[in-house]
Amino acid sequence: MRLTKTMLLAVLLLSGAAQAKPLDLANPGDALTVYRKTQCSTDDNAPVVYRWSGRAYSRVPGEQDRLLFSLEGMNIRQCVTITDPKRGNGFRQVSREIMLYLDPKTGEPMKTWANPWSGETVDVVQVANDPVNMRAPVFPMSADGKPFDLGARLDGGWLFMPTEVPLFYENALGGQFQDYIGGKYQAMEIFDFAARADVILDPKTKMGMPVVAWVRVADWLPWMKMRGRAGQMIFNATGRMLSSFEELPPVMKAQIATNYPEWKAPPPVDDARPNETSWTYFKKKLKPDGAK
Repeated sequence: MRLTKTMLLAVLLLSGAAQAKPLDLANPGDALTVYRKTQCSTDDNAPVVYRWSGRAYSRVPGEQDRLLFSLEGMNIRQCVTITDPKRGNGFRQVSREIMLYLDPKTGEPMKTWANPWSGETVDVVQVANDPVNMRAPVFPMSADGKPFDLGARLDGGWLFMPTEVPLFYENALGGQFQDYIGGKYQAMEIFDFAARADVILDPKTKMGMPVVAWVRVADWLPWMKMRGRAGQMIFNATGRMLSSFEELPPVMKAQIATNYPEWKAPPPVDDARPNETSWTYFKKKLKPDGAK
C-alpha cells in the first residue's frame, strides 16, 4: 500500500507521541508536574483519594513503648491550575481528611479509651479535619526567582521523594504566654513518597499512583487528657493513592456514610477557610458554643 503525505504525517506524529521524552526533574516546570502527580491529578477539579493505615505508640521516658491504637486514614483532594504572569503555571491543592483510631484487637473505631496512666476513661475524638489545604499555590519559580526543586531522586526505576515537615506553632488550646512558659505545639511529620519512574515521569499520565510512608512524632493527643505528663506519640503508617473512592476499606466507607458524608468529595478549589488540625477540631468539639 502506498502511503500518502497525510498518512505518513499521521504515522510520524503517532510515533513521536509514543516516544515522548520523560519529564525532566532538572526542569522546574517538569519537576512541578511530577510533584502535582504525587499529590493529585494534572486534570483540574478531579477528585483523588489517598488511604493509609498503621499504628500509634506512646513513648514515655523510663517506660517500654506501648501500642495504643491502630490507624485508618483517608484524604480526598483536588487541584486547580493557577497561572502567574511571572512565575508560570502552578497549582493549588484543597483537601479534607479523616483518621480513625481503631481498637488494635478488634479493628473497630474506638468510642472511649481507658487511659493506662491516669486510670480515667475518656471519649475518643476521631480526626475529621476540614479543610487541609495547600497554604499557597506553588509555581515553577518562587517569588524570589528560585526554580522549583522537587528534592527527589531516581533509583532502580523508582522515584523517591522524602519530605520532612517540622511543626512549631501556637497551641490552639494554650494561652497567650506560650513564648514565655511553653505550651506551643511541636511535632515532626515525615512523608516518604515512592512511585514507578516510568509512570510518574510519563508526560501522558495524569496521576503518579505513588505509595507513601508517614511518620509523625508529636505531643499527646488532646482528648487523651494527659495533664502535661512527660512523653509523646509516635505514628507509623503506609498508604497509597487509590484509583477510586470505592477502594477505601469497609470500615472507612461505613464511617463516611454514617458520620462524615461531606468527605465523599473534596472542598471547592477556591476554598478560603483556615486549615483544621486535630487541636482546633478538638477545641470545637469540646466547646461547640463557647459555653464551657
